[in-house]
Parts: sequence; C-alpha cells; structure tokens
Amino acid sequence: MLTSRDEADLASRWGWVVLRGVVAILFGVLAFARPGAMSLGLVMLFAAYAFVGGIAAIIAAAQRSRTGANWGMLMVDGILGVAAAIVAVLWPATAVLAFVWVLAAWAVATGAMEIASAINLRKVIEHEWALGLAGLVTLAFGVLMFLRPVIGGLAVVWWLGAYAVVFGALMLALGFRLRSFAHGHTRSQLPTGGVPHYG
Repeated sequence: MLTSRDEADLASRWGWVVLRGVVAILFGVLAFARPGAMSLGLVMLFAAYAFVGGIAAIIAAAQRSRTGANWGMLMVDGILGVAAAIVAVLWPATAVLAFVWVLAAWAVATGAMEIASAINLRKVIEHEWALGLAGLVTLAFGVLMFLRPVIGGLAVVWWLGAYAVVFGALMLALGFRLRSFAHGHTRSQLPTGGVPHYG
C-alpha cells in the first residue's frame, strides 16, 4: 500500500530523474555529432556527468533519510558516481585503457544498483519497467567495456553515446511516469469536486 511518505518521495524524485535523462541524451547527441572533439575531452565530460549524477543521488538520499524512507542504496550509488569522477580525473586523459576500466566498473556497479532500485519501486508502482531496463542497459554496457577494453578512443565515444541516448530516454520515461503516478494519486485522495476541505 502506498503511504504518504512514498507519495512525497515520488513527488520529489521525478524532476531529478527527468533532468538526469535530459543530460544523458544531450551528452549522447553531442557524442554522435562531434565524435572527434568528444574523444579529446571524453574523460573530463564523463567525470562531470558522473560527478553531477553522484551529487544529485547523495542529495536525494539525504532528503529521503529525513523522511524515514530507504536511502542507503541511493547514497552508495551517489558515492560511486563521485568516486568514479575523481578517479577519471586523476588518471591522465591519454590513458584510454585506464578510463575504459573505470567506465566499466562504474557501469556495472550502477546498473546493479538501478536493478535493485527497480525491484523496490515495483512495490510502489505496478508494472514499472523503465528503471529495471535502464539498469540492464547500464550493466550490459559495463560488461561490454570489460570484455572489449582494448578499443580505440572513437569506438568508446560511439558506444558511450549510444548508451547515453538509450539510458536518457528510459530516464525520461521513468520520470514522467513517476510524475503522473504521484499527481494522480494525490488527486484521487481529494474530496469530491477536486477541492480539499479545510476546517
């Protein structure tokens, strides 16, 4: 059964999810549009993306902890994102192989977290598939990077771009589904006529 705490959590999270999706899609489109330029600064761009996503997850986890909702997995996901960004910056941009290993480890860990979060989300929203599918895509991307670490910089850009576009689209679908569910559930609890009664 959906509690008021769950409702508040859904209402507060959908905007972050949509923002993450938009950023991922923009990153993917840029990778396809200018792959040569992207390969030169790919490490810094990935680091920025992972850092922003990690900070957003940590903030969301802190907000959830204040409401008493489950927050541990989200906090770990955020810490992993920030750690991946720091490691990527510390390694030189010319060390493509080192970057691929960092990228692969981040994707596998994040994908596993997203799949676990999707299982928990299904307890609140029935037939929710976007987050689970996003987790599978992220996990598959990480495994692919582990299996093919010795590849050219341009190939990394294309693969990362394709992943970012697919992941971003799934995040948009999830974000708007959360928004629709949260708003629809709130409206369903209003008195007849749609206007809350005070006093």
